Amino acid sequence: MFEYKFVRVELSSFRRQPKEDYQTVVHEHAKEGWRLVQIFAPSIGGDGIAKYFELIFEKPTS
Repeated sequence: MFEYKFVRVELSSFRRQPKEDYQTVVHEHAKEGWRLVQIFAPSIGGDGIAKYFELIFEKPTS
């Protein structure tokens, strides 16, 4: 069995760049035993561009 964690990374409204370094987020979670499974952009604004994306992590349950 696995447990899952969803981490939202907001995108700046003007440049559509991540507001935080997603690579750092992945490395920090990996140190805690989480494995990146997928990056998902669920929210599309009126302009057709995502407002954020989610990093989906998993790790075995203890």
